Amino acid sequence: MSKHQLEVGRPASGKRRLKDLLLQKDNRFCADCGAPDPKWASANIGVFICLKCCGVHRSLGTHISKVLSVTLDDWSGDEIDAMVEVGGNSSANAINEAFIPEGYAKPGPDASHDERAQFIRAKYELQEFLKPGLQIVSLQSGKSSLQSSSSRKIVDSFQSNSSHHSEGMVEFIGLLKVKVIKGTNLAIRDMMSSDPYVVLTLGQQTVRTTTIKSNLNPVWNEEQMLSVPHHYGPLKLQVFDHDTFSSDDIMGEAEVDLQPLIQSAMAFGDAGMFGSMQIGKWLKSHDNALVNDSTVNIVDGRVKQEMSLKLQNVESGGLDLELEWMPLDQ
Repeated sequence: MSKHQLEVGRPASGKRRLKDLLLQKDNRFCADCGAPDPKWASANIGVFICLKCCGVHRSLGTHISKVLSVTLDDWSGDEIDAMVEVGGNSSANAINEAFIPEGYAKPGPDASHDERAQFIRAKYELQEFLKPGLQIVSLQSGKSSLQSSSSRKIVDSFQSNSSHHSEGMVEFIGLLKVKVIKGTNLAIRDMMSSDPYVVLTLGQQTVRTTTIKSNLNPVWNEEQMLSVPHHYGPLKLQVFDHDTFSSDDIMGEAEVDLQPLIQSAMAFGDAGMFGSMQIGKWLKSHDNALVNDSTVNIVDGRVKQEMSLKLQNVESGGLDLELEWMPLDQ
């Protein structure tokens, strides 16, 4: 029996279903500003969005919009099911933009961050453009007048948190892509080895790599995405040993000063206008974790920074990273 015959009747994979949905005509443009080729999505709202609108969605909080990269993030089956059930941008906008007031301008691809933020918050957080029959009747009871399951999914995330206001929001200025490359000579926490994974924390956000079994020199080459708040602090890293029957043991930690990367990137503006060049540097000192000075460079129109870190508060171990700055506005 051929491989093709074996696959007949087999349900399409999650990634394939998501890709097929993205290829639909209405999903080839950002649901909020119309920019072409969106690479992000709000999994709980059910729309595909561009990088700049993605930054505003993240500022709303995951209780309103859970943002995922179409290509970089892992999607659960439930998240893909929710996207498919909504049906894409046209179906979602038919509800979320049903009654845009006359004279109210929807932002375009070149809109400013403030214009996007005003529209997106009005659209999703305040629900100002919903059909009257779809408005939430009672916030205290958590009940809604929604009748269809697909419509309910679109605004489901509003019901318990609709009383949140903009003063509680965090304004983001860009995205930080962190590539965790490898660990070197990590500490032993099991009998002979360790099962390491890395946790990255920036502000209130935390992401982690996969666990690599029984390896003191693990190679991850995994990319993680974090939003950078206006008042950002250091990027914090912790390495843990995964244990099945007890709490995970820490294998060291470090902090990364993001100022050299972000300030250099902002000073140069649109990196695509420059050739490959060094634009900044984070210097090794006795009070940071750098093994060597770490330079900030423009590479192929992108601002990147590679670094090797010596893990702190542990007997041994190092970590190699690559950071990339992704501005929301050029």
